[in-house]
This record gives sequence, structure tokens and C-alpha cells, in this order.
Amino acid sequence: MTLTDQAPGTPPHPQPQAAVDVLTGAAPALSGAGNIRRVPIDTRAAVDERTGTAVPVMDVTIPVYNEEQDLEQSLRRLHAYLHSTFPNTFRITVADNASTDGTLRVAERVARELREITVVRLPDKGRGNALRTVWLASPSPVLAYMDVNLSTDLAALAPLIAPLISGHSDLAVGTRLSRSSRVVRGHRRAFIPRGYNLLLHTLLGAHFSDAQCGFKAIRGDIARQLLPHTADHAWFFDTELLVLAEKCGLRVHEVPVDWVNESDAGVDLLRTALADLRGMRRLSRDLATGRIPVPELRSALDSGPCR
Repeated sequence: MTLTDQAPGTPPHPQPQAAVDVLTGAAPALSGAGNIRRVPIDTRAAVDERTGTAVPVMDVTIPVYNEEQDLEQSLRRLHAYLHSTFPNTFRITVADNASTDGTLRVAERVARELREITVVRLPDKGRGNALRTVWLASPSPVLAYMDVNLSTDLAALAPLIAPLISGHSDLAVGTRLSRSSRVVRGHRRAFIPRGYNLLLHTLLGAHFSDAQCGFKAIRGDIARQLLPHTADHAWFFDTELLVLAEKCGLRVHEVPVDWVNESDAGVDLLRTALADLRGMRRLSRDLATGRIPVPELRSALDSGPCR
């Protein structure tokens, strides 16, 4: 993993009262069965002991592979949104998964201009590999990710983060399958999330409604305990993390999202589906054989920061 340059310091961004109210108010209802209430995250300025630099409250990872055409527009849109609405410090980490086009060059150019953007160059492909690597290296107390095309309406970000900061939940995920969600997508993908989640519920006993939505967040202290026990390097990583969280009794909060997907370009649906089936089989075996020490993890997580 290679960390590239970023822009020099600029004055702190404003803290709109509306956003402050959203992020510090009572969290909405959750999906899941955990009984532990975490300590609210301290959003005051902290310093990373390893580097001596300020630790952003939230680190949003954008995994990318050959996205030179759309990357700059998405980064500027996300940065502007966070700068004007998010009440705490943040960082946007572009995780370049061995792109072969000009993606890295575009990301580094934008990062030199906008100080909250950092670029990480990874030698291997895979969303799971990117998220695991970046999240384990990040000192931020809230870790999030979203797809580079920003298919999910950014208005859902505050409801996603709020229960993590308040201590109400351990993970938060966007769902496109809620009755209140508004979704626009091609006919080819209309049935996939429902069928996939039916398999998860049947084979793995999962309870969450939308494993594949590219809009998720997790508390940093929880991530550091769960991530070493995940194995997938690609798309199944999301499912693996959520199943493991539920098996450990953690609270998983679901947020209905508005979602627009204009194209299936770059996604091999058949190959991804087969990889997911192999992932389910492998995860079932790992849970059954004890390769993933769920009782020990549950005990460690129960004894972590709580009140």
C-alpha cells in the first residue's frame, strides 16, 4: 500500500447546525439483535500517535479501478457535500486497485488541491482487499465506503453515520429494498438483490435486507476486531463482514436509500454471482469448523467499550 501526497492545510470547514443536530440526536430504529450499547464516539480533535497528525472523525473510502472518466467529478461532488454538511472532520481515501488507465493520476491531482483527500495505491485488485487494507490502517473512529459513481443519494449519509457516533449501533448499511427506498436501475439487475438476500437468509441465517448496496459504515474499534477474520478480496467481502457481525451479536442499522444505477458496465454479473456462491460455501464452512472463532469474538466485543 502506497500513500500519495495531498494538499496543504486549509482552514477548518464550517459546522452547520442542522447537520450537528442530525449527528448528535437520537438514532432511529435498528435491524439486528445486539444488547450492548457502545460509548458515543468522541468527536473532539484527536492526534494520531503514529504520525502526529489530526485524526479525522470519519474516513470515507472510495475503491476504484480504471475510473479516470468519472472520478474527479465524483470526488469534487462528495468533498463539497461533506464540507458543507458534515459537522466533524473527515477524510476521503481513494483506494486505487491497480488501475491501468489514468485513475491514479487524476486522484493525485485532485488530492493536491483538496486537503481532505488522500490517495492509496494498491498493487492488487478487489474491493474487499481495498477496504480491509485501508480500514485497518485508518485511525478514524468511523469508517465508511461508497461506490465511486455515487449511486446512493448522499442525503442518506447522515442517517448512516449518526447511530455509530451516538453509540447506538456497530455497523450501518444502506438498503435499496425498503418500502421507502426509491430505486432506478436496469431490468437486468432488478431481481438480483432480492434473490441474493433470499439465499443468504436461507443458507446463512442472515437478517439484513441488502448485502450488496455499496453504502456502508462501521465503527473503527469494531472493524479492527472483525476485519482480520474476513478473507474475501472482492465483492463478497460486504456479505462476509455483515454475516460475521450478526453472528457476533452486533447491532446492524439499516438506512433506506434512494439509488440510481445508470449502467452495468464493468460488472460481470455471472462471474460475480458464481464468486458469491463460492463465498457463501466457504463462509459456511469457516463458521462450522471454527476457523472464525465466533464465541471468542463475541466475548471480546461484549467486553469492549460499552455502557
